[in-house]
Amino acid sequence: MKEASVVKYYFAKYFFLLFGLLQWTISIVFMINHGSTPKGQWSAFLFFTTGLIIMTIQIVFATRIKRVAIGKKKVAVFSAGNINRYEYDDVKWLKFIPAFNMYKMKIRGRKGAIYFLPCEETEVIYGLFPSAVTIPKKIK
Repeated sequence: MKEASVVKYYFAKYFFLLFGLLQWTISIVFMINHGSTPKGQWSAFLFFTTGLIIMTIQIVFATRIKRVAIGKKKVAVFSAGNINRYEYDDVKWLKFIPAFNMYKMKIRGRKGAIYFLPCEETEVIYGLFPSAVTIPKKIK
């Protein structure tokens, strides 16, 4: 089974947390060094607000980013020490998000979507990730 590197996964999962903390640190430095001037106060407020928005993004999306391994007929989702294995038929849809180089996958019977990173190889993994994803429709 193929999956993205662990370093790449943790970098994507905690990037917004670190960037938000950096923004707050810059805000504190501006308040300490230039807090008496209106320009310094405005800069500190701007960095604090930017950090707050970035931390909100972290809170909303960090729980949805999972490690996923793709096999010939299976998808394994690693979450909270558990490994959940699904067949390709359980995948409802799969979308590529090119801006973040991530995939968004919905599994039948599971609430919410799962975001995951592709493996290092750019080749199509077992035919699951063509440019136009084809997942068999349920026969009515």
